[in-house]
Amino acid sequence: MKADHEELAIRWLRQAKSDLEDPGYLFEGSRYHLACFISQQASEKALKAYLYAQGAGAVWGHSASELCADASRSDKGFLELKHLAALLDTFYIPTRYPDALPEGIPADMFAETDAEKAIKASTRIVGFVKDRISPSSSANSSWV
Repeated sequence: MKADHEELAIRWLRQAKSDLEDPGYLFEGSRYHLACFISQQASEKALKAYLYAQGAGAVWGHSASELCADASRSDKGFLELKHLAALLDTFYIPTRYPDALPEGIPADMFAETDAEKAIKASTRIVGFVKDRISPSSSANSSWV
């Protein structure tokens, strides 16, 4: 991977890994809707990191499932994660907007089991990406 793509990929993956720490805190505080949303965000960022690592000039979109499909063009292993990414996509809008659900607000509508599934799915996706991106320079070896 080229140096500029490597740097961008590393930045996105570092942020994804950092974001992945937050759902645990949110889960402990019973903020299940936000744990679901941040889990989706961590996966989206990790998938974008992979695409940048593959040389993508620009990566657009917020659907983890679509990003997974894009990544599968380089690595068919991403196809096995597409169902997890699709699950996470279901949390992108309704976990944040009070008018996205027919009744109630996101803070009242998402359960512990939703957050558990989201965290587990995101952990798997971020880990999968991390295993596929390896920095070429030893200066970046501590990022993982």
